[in-house]
Amino acid sequence: MKRFLLLTVLVSVLISCSAKKQIETAISHGNYDQAISEALRKLENNKDKNRKQDYIVMLEDAYYKVLEEDLNNVAHLKKDGNPEQYKTIYNIYLDLEERQNAIKRVLPLKINGKELQLEFNDYSSEIVDYRYKTSEYLIGQGITLLDSGDKFNARKAHGIFSYIEQINPNFEENRSLIAEAHEAGMDYVHVSIQNQTHQIIPQQLETELVDFNTYGLNQFWTTYHANANNSIDYDFAMQLQLKQINVSPERINERQILRQKQIVDGWKYQLDRNGNVKKDSLGNDIKIDKIITVKARFTEVLQTKSAQVVADIIYTDLKQNQVIDAFSIDSGFVFENIFGTYRGDKRALVRDDINLLNQRQLRFPSDEQMVYDTGEDLKLKLKDIIGSYNIRRS
Repeated sequence: MKRFLLLTVLVSVLISCSAKKQIETAISHGNYDQAISEALRKLENNKDKNRKQDYIVMLEDAYYKVLEEDLNNVAHLKKDGNPEQYKTIYNIYLDLEERQNAIKRVLPLKINGKELQLEFNDYSSEIVDYRYKTSEYLIGQGITLLDSGDKFNARKAHGIFSYIEQINPNFEENRSLIAEAHEAGMDYVHVSIQNQTHQIIPQQLETELVDFNTYGLNQFWTTYHANANNSIDYDFAMQLQLKQINVSPERINERQILRQKQIVDGWKYQLDRNGNVKKDSLGNDIKIDKIITVKARFTEVLQTKSAQVVADIIYTDLKQNQVIDAFSIDSGFVFENIFGTYRGDKRALVRDDINLLNQRQLRFPSDEQMVYDTGEDLKLKLKDIIGSYNIRRS
């Protein structure tokens, strides 16, 4: 037991030395916040223990070094006077306040019995001031980008306005600018179906294939319209070109299997060589199972009918009037039904045979229904393509 305790203490000491070394290295490399974070983690529990004194000393050292560094940076950036630096200054003040609050959560701390007195400042006025300056400057940048009439600039503007909303909710007319930028940066895609198969497709299928409201596939910067809106200048077109519709004949395939099994069919008296009934030790008649062989001819019936729809998806840039991408889709649907019949003794059948006897022959679906059911698979594949496709990836 003593040996185990000694080993435990040794491991604990080694871990502690390693942690202190990591903090010292972080400080020496100028990674002060990393050092503060590690020291605070070590001081979460048992902070008054003697072995924690070194962490308090390193915490103080890292804090004053990063404080000096941040305040010098702020002074330099303010002296530079460049509005581009407002956001940087604002973030530094946020860091200063957040760092102080993190340290306050472990106070009070003592070094050699004396309470540690760290210099804390109130940065609330500076945070409010530079939050306003940052918002004011960035909103001007965003408006300039939005007024350019370029979709990509509108998307950049949307990012700027969204950041302003995050730090300064409803600053001036920022929320309306977010909506305006979203609208200006939107790509509108007109979706249509072209039936090149010279066959009639179910009207319901055609309607559902372009019903993108049910798909839920409109992306943040892309909206699909099946019904063209005359007030919208569409950027792209997506056409689903149906190339082939193949429906197989109705097929019934039969497979016959001869089943044969020995079963117990009642009982009979066991006779001796003279034809007399044998007796057991108590004088009772001995009965034995009567084994018979039963036979049946089982017929497995398979109904099948299949349909296939082959289509192309064509993306066209309407502004450049050129095809930008194309995909092929091959969708299928198979109707299949299995049931069974038999002739002979049912007792000869196996469990799977009995299960098929409980099934029944079904009416084959119509060609129209087969095509519609194939369209369900087509919709899923179409959904996958639209969901993963970035129309402006190039």
